Amino acid sequence: MSLGYRDKLLRGRRAMAHLIHLWHERNAWSHRVLPLLSEILDLGRVHNSQISNLRNGKLSSPGPEVFLALAQVNTILDQGIESIRDQLEKSHPELWRSLEDSALPLKNDSGNPLSAGELFEIFAGLKPLPSSFDWYIEDEEASALSDALSDHFCQNRPWRSCKVTIMDSYKVTKPLRRERFAEVIAGIKDFTAEELDGELLDLYETSKKLSYFHGGGPNAFLNQLRDIASRKTQEIDNE
Repeated sequence: MSLGYRDKLLRGRRAMAHLIHLWHERNAWSHRVLPLLSEILDLGRVHNSQISNLRNGKLSSPGPEVFLALAQVNTILDQGIESIRDQLEKSHPELWRSLEDSALPLKNDSGNPLSAGELFEIFAGLKPLPSSFDWYIEDEEASALSDALSDHFCQNRPWRSCKVTIMDSYKVTKPLRRERFAEVIAGIKDFTAEELDGELLDLYETSKKLSYFHGGGPNAFLNQLRDIASRKTQEIDNE
């Protein structure tokens, strides 16, 4: 049975919230980055509150200018930030440093930046998320998945004996993210669901670099972690 239009809209709003959330988490941006960029580069108007409400799934009817502004910023990021250095580096140094640290665009399954039309179709529930963003991690599973990550990366070895190899394969450069990753793999702390959402692609790439995972894309990697977590739960229940 096909979904009714209300269900499509609800599903689309959640998908857009997830997409905007992952975009910010992967780049470690504040809500001010996209509005500032769109204003400085004269790409359209989008407010901090609109970005926040899109991310929280609370913006029910954004205007076309929101999708246009986000898409035009996305296209510029895909082309590379060197083209906008002169407009930002001296007059907006804090924003420029944020982009230098990370400025990953949103891409579709063909490797092209998501357009205004594609963003609207996702929001309206007419188009699925690109496969590299199509997952949801719930709050209640974050701790078990963090534990599964530790098992996956350590491969039954003590953390001290595999730390250098694992950290060398984790290509994220931001110190806070590297510190949190190390704490999780060492079993000291857990990722939150939001952190895991933002980290999943980099965790997947790290596992591939270490030749620990060969079975498909990030969704398949997440399913493997869920399998590990499920097995551990069953083992505990059987004790």
